[in-house]
Amino acid sequence: MVVRPRDDPGDAPDGDPGPGRAGGGGPDPDGARAADAIARSVRGAEPGEVPGRLCEVAVELLPVIGASVSLRSEGMPVQLSASSEQAAQLAQIQATLGDGPCQSALEDGAPVLACDLTTGRDAGRWPVFAQQATEAGVRAVYAVPLGSGPVCVGTLDLYRDRPGGLTDRQLHMARVVAGVMTVALMALPHGDEPESPDGEDWLSGLATEHDEVYQAVGMIMAQLGVTADDALARLRADAFAHGRTALDVARDVIAHRTRFDRY
Repeated sequence: MVVRPRDDPGDAPDGDPGPGRAGGGGPDPDGARAADAIARSVRGAEPGEVPGRLCEVAVELLPVIGASVSLRSEGMPVQLSASSEQAAQLAQIQATLGDGPCQSALEDGAPVLACDLTTGRDAGRWPVFAQQATEAGVRAVYAVPLGSGPVCVGTLDLYRDRPGGLTDRQLHMARVVAGVMTVALMALPHGDEPESPDGEDWLSGLATEHDEVYQAVGMIMAQLGVTADDALARLRADAFAHGRTALDVARDVIAHRTRFDRY
């Protein structure tokens, strides 16, 4: 379900249905609460720690059990951080399949609330992801874009262990966290800027796993004589066929434990 800025997010059994912000540009107590929690979380953090701490803030502020953040990239999203191993696994599943609420939020440039992956419309929209998500203990996923339209740089993905939607107030809170995360990620030093104290620029350090996938894609291209898109598709297909993540298969390719042969 794509939720535009003024839409009702649907079923919201867990929270106060009141609006997330006061009308007429008045005080925003929820935004202030989120800002306070974010400020406490990132105080004194090194650049590479910021995405993970913001994921933890999202779990603190919202009725979810996990959060992950990924950047838009050609082929596969770059997973930057997650609040738990379970959240990281869900992000990897979406990246491996090339499908799921995260991908839809990137395409739509608007929040996507998959309120029930066990049945109905959401389960039918992403059937393979829905099955794997529920097997991993997740029943609902909320994907909030970092930015919008042509400046959407990634997504904040929120995971919940039971079906249900977000109230207006909760969706507003998720947007506040995503907005701060967007600003923080765009402000952090990149490869052409000064390095962090440990000698590694923040993005290179966080995107190591993404680099492993594309190293494997290059090796598959050489083995099969195919394009990068076709090599990535073969990698994803092998991962899906064997119930693994694309990263797991990529590591086997790099270690020469797995080789792709032409049909």
